[in-house]
Parts: sequence; structure tokens; C-alpha cells
Amino acid sequence: MNPQDPHRRPTVIDLFAGAGGLSLGFEQAGFDVVASVEVDPIHAAVHHANFPGSTAICRSVVDLSGQQIRALAGLGDQDIDAVCGGAPCQGFSTIGKRALDDPRNGLVHHFCRLVDELRPKYVVFENVRGLTMGAHKAFLNEIIETLSATGYSVQLPYRVLNAADHGVPQDRKRLFLMAARRGQTLPVYPVGAPRVTVQAAIADLPDADRFDELLQSDHVLAVLGSRSGYAKKLRNEMADPTDLSYPRGWNPRLLTASARTSHTALSRERFRATACGSTEPVSRFLKLDPDGVCNTLRAGTDSARGAFTSPRPIHPHWPRVITVREAARLHSYPDWFRFHATKWHGFRQIGNSVPPLLGRAVASQIVVAMGLTPVKPTRELALGGEAALNYTMADAVRRYGLAISPIAGRIRPAIDAGVAAAQPRFEFEDVPADV
Repeated sequence: MNPQDPHRRPTVIDLFAGAGGLSLGFEQAGFDVVASVEVDPIHAAVHHANFPGSTAICRSVVDLSGQQIRALAGLGDQDIDAVCGGAPCQGFSTIGKRALDDPRNGLVHHFCRLVDELRPKYVVFENVRGLTMGAHKAFLNEIIETLSATGYSVQLPYRVLNAADHGVPQDRKRLFLMAARRGQTLPVYPVGAPRVTVQAAIADLPDADRFDELLQSDHVLAVLGSRSGYAKKLRNEMADPTDLSYPRGWNPRLLTASARTSHTALSRERFRATACGSTEPVSRFLKLDPDGVCNTLRAGTDSARGAFTSPRPIHPHWPRVITVREAARLHSYPDWFRFHATKWHGFRQIGNSVPPLLGRAVASQIVVAMGLTPVKPTRELALGGEAALNYTMADAVRRYGLAISPIAGRIRPAIDAGVAAAQPRFEFEDVPADV
């Protein structure tokens, strides 16, 4: 690769990759995702299935050095163009204590450490907008000061970007910091794009309840008739000149990520009686307005906190909650993108991720700052097999050769002849009950 080639594809490492929403946004902007770091082996396996050309590192950033990432990805001493990620943060400063010194914010600390060790030209830090409010702003200022002290200039003022203002049919506000290694041109934050409605996003998807197969599986053969430009682009039925991602080999007749949710007849009646744009009073689920945008899709809790599914919106036309694929459309994932076969993991992978179109808007500004004009590749990538999409946590732990799962198990009482045992047992619950 000639670093002086104006048409070269820049490189990016995603440090908190999840299933790959931000990774995909960068790829669509013209980047090659050379490595991803993700501690959850279920998510790491799904990321690798969707990005077969990228090195999936299933480790915590706490246990990695920049040199180890370079070695695992075969990068040697090559100059890395960008590092991105959304590190979770939970603690805030007490009197006389920096928030980055709080153990609860260790992942943010290690994000900054790895930026310093990897020395990319550009950095994108993504997080909750609450970091910009009240006393939390002191923590955000610490992050900016730390990046500055390690040789990076941050584009200020930082921005809270709403995905709905960048072509994503979802009201989702997130903080973005964009920084450049000193000597590089600072990128600017992206301007908005026309809004897309719920109707434009999901109207062509058939009702999952029509297919008995979807009671046992997350995919079925179906005929889709995309009508909106948004849907056609996500199905590769219309050219998108701003999408510079690698083509994927997939079957457009296979409707994936569409496992059905069982509802009682009473629940369906309540859903049917709820007006679009209103909240159903018992479940507190929002019924989507077809002419509006979706509310923020959330991930729900992980295993350690009970494996609860976050409330899912009610479909605007059918008396049920939306499927994972419908959520993916509302998050701007293309239809070739696969998720874990269970609804719980699938919704977590979407709710925890940056919408690809929003990631594309941000990453495209870095490409502009670099003065590059990458082209869309013609080489098609083959997606990973079905096995990775059906892993139990135990399967995924074995896949990555881990001694134990880094994700805490769920505590459930053991039952012996109908009587609770004195000691709880620990197990992984991949498919919690649906509401």
C-alpha cells in the first residue's frame, strides 16, 4: 500500500467493536477495518462473521498493549490512520480525585492509553450525551486534556449528534469527540442529511407472524418488494455512491434476524388499540408512528444484571413488537448484516452499537481531512457461517480459547423436585423469556 496514493483505503482499529456498527460506518466511508477488539465472545464472533477480512481480538482492552494489537493484526510498525471506540464509563470525580483514576472508568483510561501506544493519525471517541451535562462535563474535560497531553488536538466544541439528522430513522443522540495527531488536519463534524421515516425503513418487510418457521428459527425465504430509496440501498437494489464498503456475498431472498415473539391474545389487543406514536399503558412500549422516527433502541441488561430485554417498540401496523431485522433497518444496518440468532443477543448487538450511517458521516469527515478519495472495492467478501450466529456463551468461550467467560453468568435458583436448593447454581442464559 502506497501511503501517498490518494485513492488508498485508510486503516482503522475499533477498540470496543461489539457487533460492528461503528466498524461498518468506517468501512462505508472508505476505511479498511484491520482489527477489532471486543471482550464479549458472542459479539466478537458475530463481528468476525460480518467482517471476515478483519482480525477479531476477543480480549479486554485492560489486558492489551498497542504492540500486542499490532502483532495480532499483523500490522508491524505501519502508521495507523484511525482508532475509534465507545468506552463505557460509570464513575465520576469526587473531591480531589480525577474521574480517569476511578476504577469504574478504567475502560476510558485504557482507551486513552491505547491511543497513546498505537499513535493513530485520528481518533473518534463516542459516548452517551450525559457526559456533556452537569458535573459529568469535568470528566469529559479530563478526557480531552489526556488526549491533548499525548499529542492530539480535539475539534472543539465537541458535538452531540442525533442519528435522525444523518439519515437514520431513529432519535438517538450520542457524544462524539474527533481528534487528530498534531501535524494532521483536524476534521470537522458532519452536517445533517434528510430525515427518513419508520415507514420508509420497514414497510417492505413482511409480517414475521406469517411464517411458522420463525417460531424456531431466525430466518426464512421470503420475497421483499422494496419501495423507498432507503430500503433499496440497504438491500443493494439501488446504488449508493457514498457507500464504499466491500460487497458481501448473501442471498437477498433470505429474510434473517426475524425470529417471532410470542404475545398473549390480551397483549395483542392492547397493542392493536394503542394509537401510533403513543405508549401502551401496561407494557409501556411505544407504538411507532409510521410517519415519524423510532425512539432510541436500547440494549437491555447483560447477564450479570439479570439478562432483561429492553422494551421493544410496537410495530406501527401489526400487533406485536418489532423483530431484530426491523430494529436493524431502523438502525441503518444493511440486510446482508447478520446478528446472533437469539432475540436477546440480537437486540443487544443493535442497541449497543453506533448506527452505521451515523458512523459513516463521522468517518467520511476524516477521509476529507486526509485528502483521500478511496474507491469502492469490487472484491466480494464471503460472510461467516451460521455456526457463529448460534453460539451459546460456552461455545463462544471455546471458540476464542478463553479459560472462562469474561461476561458474568446469570444466577438462577436450582430446582430439585419442586423445592429450591439451598445453593444457587450459575449458568449462562442465552434466551430469556419474552414479555
